[in-house]
Amino acid sequence: MQVLFDQGTPVPLRRYLTPHAVTTVFEKGWSTLQNGELLRTAEGEGFEVLVSTDQNLKHQQNLRERRLAIIVLMTTSWPRIERKVDRVIAALHSVKSGEYIEVEF
Repeated sequence: MQVLFDQGTPVPLRRYLTPHAVTTVFEKGWSTLQNGELLRTAEGEGFEVLVSTDQNLKHQQNLRERRLAIIVLMTTSWPRIERKVDRVIAALHSVKSGEYIEVEF
């Protein structure tokens, strides 16, 4: 699965998602793209899932027409995420195209 990490998503998380191809917004040179443009660009590049910490994303964008699945981590704290990384893995394995999931820690 092609996974894109948004700004703020802790990069160490990628080592727990090894079956998937994980790329960051920074690595793609997309750090200056705003949410709507980022979502369109990611879909155009074939990404299937966006992992973000932007809890306002669902309020800022119309997500109904998206093919890209979105997983929002409800914290940016890597130690908190790492302790419950299984929740992120479960969300990634269950998310479907166009779906929006929030992962609580």
